[in-house]
Amino acid sequence: MSAQKELEFKGYAMTDPSAWSNLTVTPFQPKNFGPDDVEIAITHCGVCGSDLHTLTGGWGQSHLPLVVGHEIVGIVTRVGENVKSLKPGDRAGVGAQVGACLNCRACNDNYENYCPKMIHTYNHEYPDGVITQGGYSTGIRAHERFVFPIPDKLESRYAASMFCAGVTVFSPLKAYGCGPGKKVGVIGIGGLGHYAVLFAKAMGAEVYAFTRGTSKAEDVKKMGADHVVDTTVDGYWKGLEMTFDILISTVDKFPAGVSIREFLGMLYVHGKFISVGLPDVDQPLPAIHPFDVTMNGSLIGGSHIGSKEDMMEMLQLAADKDIRPWIEELPMKEAGKALEGVKAGKVRYRYVLKQDIAPVE
Repeated sequence: MSAQKELEFKGYAMTDPSAWSNLTVTPFQPKNFGPDDVEIAITHCGVCGSDLHTLTGGWGQSHLPLVVGHEIVGIVTRVGENVKSLKPGDRAGVGAQVGACLNCRACNDNYENYCPKMIHTYNHEYPDGVITQGGYSTGIRAHERFVFPIPDKLESRYAASMFCAGVTVFSPLKAYGCGPGKKVGVIGIGGLGHYAVLFAKAMGAEVYAFTRGTSKAEDVKKMGADHVVDTTVDGYWKGLEMTFDILISTVDKFPAGVSIREFLGMLYVHGKFISVGLPDVDQPLPAIHPFDVTMNGSLIGGSHIGSKEDMMEMLQLAADKDIRPWIEELPMKEAGKALEGVKAGKVRYRYVLKQDIAPVE
């Protein structure tokens, strides 16, 4: 293994679930370092809706103390003896997954992001009992499979939120054939939705943005949307029947009384409605009837983050096309403020935290 200055692991942690946005600097035990591992001194971390759902208990109880954050960028400080793709001094990122069995059918088919034994970046557990801690911190260790070199053209602050929000929409766009001649609709223009517009346009599709109201209309046009549809207008779907090859729904929670039947009716034959928004566990998708998917043979599905292949293709596309997410950068000590902003829907369109516990030169 390479020689390095020892990294001290500590992060902004939740210690009291009743004060979930009051995060305090707390030391933690990192992953036990192995021959296939990479250690990173963190410079930036994006703020994801997953962080909010976890801290507020919407996805269940948490291990305490808990450091969240899974849109991580930093500098490699140490690599195991088997690591070939990275070396100390390289810039690299980590997303929402840090482990998998690497032996099952999914892993062997490069679908490690669907491995039944996947290990999440925070609030999960390694086989040896170490609890995973996230990127609102000084450092992280992960298996090489889940650490991604960043192209030189891509600034760290822009790359950070790609490691969850970006790949979460890029992966299904790629899987279902987004490209020239295709029509793609993006439902919900937040952190994920704005990425879906940026990537779908860069991939050559005709892009429609569906948003509640008009407050984001000008923004989304600047992002590259060819059309903006206000879903608060009665009959907003009229004239769009049998139009879309892909609809990406980034909606975290559908408002009471809202149906997805109109969206399903806008799909072309065998068109895909792909849900990537993940609400609290007690908030299911609106009900549908079999007729809603029969008349056009439409399909409803989901997508979970992305594979290493997806990550590398996405990062290269972003570098080649100069794709820059719309971010608000804050010092990491203001993580609580950022989380409250996400909860209140104030962010435009992704917060990125700059690590300030032990700044990396």
